[in-house]
Amino acid sequence: MNTQALTDTAPGTAAVAPRGASLERGRHAFLEEIDAPIASFFSSCVRCGLCAHACLFYTETEDPRYTPIHKLEPLRRMWRQEYTFWGKLAKRVGLAKPVTDDELAAWSELVYDSCTLCGRCSRVCPVGNDIVYMVRRMREGMAAAGHAPAGLVRATRNAILNGSPMGVKLVTLEAQIRHVEKETGLTVPLDQVGAEYLAIFSSMEIVNYPEYIAALTRIFEQAGVTWTISSEAFEATNAGIQIGQSDLAAELLSRIVKAAEKLKVKTVISPECGHAYLALRWEGPNLLKRAYPFQVKHILELLDELRAAGKLRLRDSEDSRLTFHDPCQLVRQGGVVQEPRTLLKLVASDIVEMNETGVMNWCCGGGGGVSAIERAENLRLKAFRRKKTQLDELGVEMLVTACANCRVVLEEGVDAYNMELPMVGLTELLAEHLEERP
Repeated sequence: MNTQALTDTAPGTAAVAPRGASLERGRHAFLEEIDAPIASFFSSCVRCGLCAHACLFYTETEDPRYTPIHKLEPLRRMWRQEYTFWGKLAKRVGLAKPVTDDELAAWSELVYDSCTLCGRCSRVCPVGNDIVYMVRRMREGMAAAGHAPAGLVRATRNAILNGSPMGVKLVTLEAQIRHVEKETGLTVPLDQVGAEYLAIFSSMEIVNYPEYIAALTRIFEQAGVTWTISSEAFEATNAGIQIGQSDLAAELLSRIVKAAEKLKVKTVISPECGHAYLALRWEGPNLLKRAYPFQVKHILELLDELRAAGKLRLRDSEDSRLTFHDPCQLVRQGGVVQEPRTLLKLVASDIVEMNETGVMNWCCGGGGGVSAIERAENLRLKAFRRKKTQLDELGVEMLVTACANCRVVLEEGVDAYNMELPMVGLTELLAEHLEERP
């Protein structure tokens, strides 16, 4: 495992190599990331600016720097100077300005702080350019050059060394399990070989929302399915993807895969965390270069299957007027669009949709690691105005979502703008309406 860039950028740690060497390492990483899709995307970009109006960082600040394609300018210049005829010629005669380390340092805010990897810009591109793919490739170079934000570096280092970006260890999970068992009167299975499902969690759920663990316990008990948690790999969040270090992302994924294989489970259940779902289900086999011997499903996909099989039995209905916030990685990128709506209708009668929803949902503003970047807080709260406007238009009394990170960011935004709006995770809401055990 290559942790060189992670070590070099660790806060309070002296760089192992001089800054120039760090730039050279980053330059090589950039050039390695310029593949056929990147070249095609830069070649076909028509500079129409539509991606700007799809990005909440631009719409809420009207700062042209936050135009998504502009955030990729250093990568575009390297591509032009290294791989195009006129760019090579301009470089040779001294007319092309090389990318400097100071520029990369200045661009860090644009590549990390003002991009949640939500994918909305890619959806509106008239020529089909995948801007998220390009940003992720650029983050690989930025991390190698030593320009990843300190907050993301700490989270990634924690994940590699301690197993969790928030530093959550097994002892913390075990304490939460004891609380859940006392509250529910049920057993939370740990390291059970041969169970049908392996549940993994984000640190947010373990620390901030342990009621999610209680909800799973109660639902699975009613449905009569076997499940377990692994003491060796319970963290679902993948900080390696967020910071832009594929080797570290693969290392974190391999821990889950090894645990699932060891416990001989049929399915791994991704929790209410968008990036965890993206990483494990869609990125994992490519990063690990092999297929899984098990299935991967988001918890909402499984709950909808249990509903269809008659194993999710609910009662009563919410009286509150409510709406659903679509987590970007789950809905737009992952395609889990209808399941949350089908499930929500089981326990609520007054549901309203936001004016732009589903695959064109507006991001909460904290995905892609942005919520872990301290310096991004003010910008993130400005970007939250887009979500505030959506919610104000509806006049709802409750906000439901299916991503713990979204929930934290939404709660912070609601607090900052003095809004009175309770919110809950969909899995927990369903558990509150389970038929009572005889």
